[in-house]
Amino acid sequence: MSGTKRLTWLRIFLLLGGLLCSRVAIAAPGAASGSVPVFSINLGESGGGTQEISTALKVTLLLTLLSIAPALLITVTSFTRTVIVLSFMRQALGIPQVPPNQVLVGLSLFLTFFIMSPVIDDIYATAYQPYVAEQISAEVAMDNAVKPLRRFMLKFTREKDLALFLSIAKQPRPHTVEEIPMRSIVPAFLISELKTSFQIGFMIYIPFLVIDVIVSSILLAMGMMVLPPMLISVPIKLMLFVLVDGWNLLIESLVRSFH
Repeated sequence: MSGTKRLTWLRIFLLLGGLLCSRVAIAAPGAASGSVPVFSINLGESGGGTQEISTALKVTLLLTLLSIAPALLITVTSFTRTVIVLSFMRQALGIPQVPPNQVLVGLSLFLTFFIMSPVIDDIYATAYQPYVAEQISAEVAMDNAVKPLRRFMLKFTREKDLALFLSIAKQPRPHTVEEIPMRSIVPAFLISELKTSFQIGFMIYIPFLVIDVIVSSILLAMGMMVLPPMLISVPIKLMLFVLVDGWNLLIESLVRSFH
């Protein structure tokens, strides 16, 4: 992304958050007509004019979106899979405190921005720029913003998980992607990501588990039952992980899993 795009990604995310809130929340009375209610305050005593408080509402909406931004980041992006896989890697090495949580979360955050950059670029080009240039309305901009994110989530959502939430919500079988409500896509995508991250974590654990078994068997055969196997296996696992450039392989495989 260019420098201008990096400076505006937060605005794009907040614009997208407004759409998610409006799609997930229960529709308010009068919303079906397609008209947006206008809030005003009567400033005159005898039929004086009215003044819209749209600025105050925008500030309120901005503060609300900032409060739910972490939840949106976790649930509708690649952050969930990334941070869980990195946590599995740390546990498999046998050093649950290294790297610390701040490092893993920071790495997961920047990997999320890297993985989601095509989606952010699409939202920037089709929703944010036309809206700032006053070429499209806010409603059209929100619809354009959610389409790339919808495609991304559906690409990594299992049909079984999506059907589960559609059946729970008693939704009719959709004929097109646009007919699937976001309130069903988001939880289905989240549990699909959880399953995928646990599958990756299982594959990560296997080679380190083999090392633990071999070290334990050797120590038992030598009669060194008092010596904790982890005391020997952890340095061996760290050495092998560094020799094979494990972080490079892990990050490469993790990023490629989204392509």
